[in-house]
Amino acid sequence: MATMGGASLKGCGFPAVYNFGDSNSDTGGISAAMTQVPPPNGESFFGHPSGRFCDGRLIIDLIAEKVKLPYLSPYLDSVGTNFRNGANFATGGSSIRPGGFSPFHLGIQISQFIQFKSRTSAVYNQLRTTPPFKSNLPRPRDFSKALYTFDIGQNDLAYGFQHTNEEQVRASIPDILSQFSKAVHQLYKEGARFFWIHNTGPIGCLPYSVIYDKSKPNNLDQSGCVKPQNEMAQEFNRQLKDKVSQLRLQLPYGAFTYVDVYSVKYALISNAQNQGFVDPMNFCCGSFYGYHIDCGKKATVNGTVYGNPCHHPSKYISWDGIHYSQAANLWVANRILNGSFSNPPVSIEQVCLHSGKM
Repeated sequence: MATMGGASLKGCGFPAVYNFGDSNSDTGGISAAMTQVPPPNGESFFGHPSGRFCDGRLIIDLIAEKVKLPYLSPYLDSVGTNFRNGANFATGGSSIRPGGFSPFHLGIQISQFIQFKSRTSAVYNQLRTTPPFKSNLPRPRDFSKALYTFDIGQNDLAYGFQHTNEEQVRASIPDILSQFSKAVHQLYKEGARFFWIHNTGPIGCLPYSVIYDKSKPNNLDQSGCVKPQNEMAQEFNRQLKDKVSQLRLQLPYGAFTYVDVYSVKYALISNAQNQGFVDPMNFCCGSFYGYHIDCGKKATVNGTVYGNPCHHPSKYISWDGIHYSQAANLWVANRILNGSFSNPPVSIEQVCLHSGKM
């Protein structure tokens, strides 16, 4: 096996992580840029809202823990940030292509990274001493040694299902992945070499998707998920895996790890009760049944209070009908970070130990 960057078999020792994605990995970007994520988000781990659409940690937080780095500061947050060990460009609602739920599509996130790298490197090199400010900046030499993570694409499909039809969503996948490939090429040109790429999850299993699917019950599978939406996610993932294979050939000094998050999440949902969780179509915070109440809000209708969070979030797979709970994120992370669902089958600590030139 080829090794890269002088890493030993003990691990890569990544000095930083740079993440690109949507609300599945947003650690406070959209909260800083738009409207603050309200309580009870964050209650299970941080004890207060932390900019995450979750009761606690996300998979990106568990990745940071695994590679022994601090949790990532959002690029868009102006208060209390530390970028020495990376930055998070993910924002809630983001898609790969422009024109979705959020203005911060992947192309914008890549532009932000390129500007971030240029400006922080210039400032770092101008500061001859080591004031406190400099210790919050990334070291320019670390950009080529960092891990670059992706969890994005779910909103491209979700937006397509809401605004077009099934055939149009399917037809859009090649262009979506062409934009993804372009983003990776830009990062590679900037010196990025180590890529950890999540495929998209079973969007048809989100309680929100099931509740608002107009074609049920005919389209539900044995786990209660919307079959056409999951089939589209699987098609997206097939093409994404092929695209990653192409990237290995086009960018021979890169190390690309494709991670099958879909299979792990679907396994959890289809076996929820045996894993100690409640019905996977139930969720802890907010309400879509009868009245739409977002997590963090409450409403009283005919004497009934809607929107109170559950008492035991760790029993739920879904936190708010769209996003996973900390307990579910832990379950998934424990199965993907060791390489069991990766291609090639390497753990996240050893991503740098394989090369596209093998």
